[in-house]
Order: sequence, then C-alpha cells, then structure tokens
Amino acid sequence: MLLAAILAPWLAPRDPIRGDLKHAYLTPPGSAFLLGADTQGRDVLSRVLYGARISLTVGLVSQSVAVLLGVFLGLVAGYYGRWVDAIVMRLADVTLAFPTLLLLIAVSAAVRPSLLVVFVIIGIVGWAAMARLVRSQVLVLRNAEYVQAARALGARDRWILWNHLLPNVRAQVIVAATLGIAGAIMAEAALSFVGLGAQPPTPSWGAMVADGRELLRVAPWVSFAPGLAIGIAVLGFNLVGEGLREAWDPKLRER
Repeated sequence: MLLAAILAPWLAPRDPIRGDLKHAYLTPPGSAFLLGADTQGRDVLSRVLYGARISLTVGLVSQSVAVLLGVFLGLVAGYYGRWVDAIVMRLADVTLAFPTLLLLIAVSAAVRPSLLVVFVIIGIVGWAAMARLVRSQVLVLRNAEYVQAARALGARDRWILWNHLLPNVRAQVIVAATLGIAGAIMAEAALSFVGLGAQPPTPSWGAMVADGRELLRVAPWVSFAPGLAIGIAVLGFNLVGEGLREAWDPKLRER
C-alpha cells in the first residue's frame, strides 16, 4: 500500500480529479474502469490510489506530532514529578476525557477545514496517550542504578533524559506510534466523511465513502473500494504494531 501511494502517478490509469460525466457516469467495474466510476465519471481506482497518499500522510505526520509532544511531556513529567507531573497529567486527563471523534469534529469545525489542520489536530489529540505511556516507563526507570550513577557523575538532566531514559522507552514508543497510525487513518476518514477533512475534489477515502453512501443499492463500488482500502490499511498497521510488540517484548517471545 505504501508503494501504491508513492507510485500513484504511474499506477493510476486516469486523472483522479477530472472525469467524463457524459460517458462514464456510474460505470460499473469492467475493462474500461477496473473498480468502476463515480457520479462525476471519475475512475475509482485512480482516486483510491491517490487517496492512499492523503490517508497515509495524515497517519505518519499526525503521529509524528503526537510522538514529539507525548514523548517530551512524558519524559519531563515522569522524571521531575511533583507539580510538573501533576500539570501534564491533568492536561492529559482533560484531553482523554472527551470522546476523540467528537473532539476532532469540534476543533475541525472551529477552523477552516484543510489537510494541514487535520495533521495538527489529530496529532494534538493523540499526544495524551503517548505521554502517559512514556511517563509510566520513566517512573520505573528514573531510579535505576545507571540513572543514579549518571547523576553521581554530574550528568545534567537533559543528558540523562536524552541518553539514558529515551533509548529505553523507544521500543514502546515505536509500537504505540505504529498502532496510532491506524487510528489516525480512521480519524482522517471520519473527518473527511463529515466534510471536515480533505476538501473536494481532492481524493480522500473518507470522502469517497461519503459520496457513495446513498448509492449502495445501485452503485456499491463507489463506497466499497475506498472502504476496503481503509480496512486493509488499518489492519496492516495493526499487524505491524502487534508484530513489533511481540518481537521486542521478551515475555511474549517466550510464549
């Protein structure tokens, strides 16, 4: 799927934005259109391929934002504790208290919908879970002997955080981020479905599903193809995340 997104300009048989409304309106899957055409006469396969670029980019970029914020705040909260920990964790509690989808819709509706807004919003909403994960690991590691030895040798807090604590939580962060990409793809699809994500005529899986929701009885391929792509992408990232977790967790390897 990643290769399909990268090679979309070479793999897509037609223009994903311009269609032939007169001759290709709701053309069923066949030799002319492998996955059919939509209500604008646009090739569904081409739009799915280009839509993969948007969904995967949203997943990667938004998780990068979530990882940067979550790891930094989790490290600081777990290492320093006291009032720093209290403030960060209360912010995380407030963020997690709201249903994620409703919070995304509320924030997206307050600003002008665009892909950049989707990147930032999904990343900001996802920082809390990452911060709690990192904090829990740091609370255990900050009293480890190698950390105490570094302190005794006069190492600064920044050195300890960057060179001793961060490498020991990196595996958990990578696994959580991989699983989070799947959630980000679903979130982007949901926002696009309600019109708060990528704006027409940009091909987006969520928007394509929304376009075909009233045509399920007469032209199910309009929604089926992007819906299947969403399912494959989410399942793929979940399997990758689960595989990484099993590979890096000694307890699971022993089983």
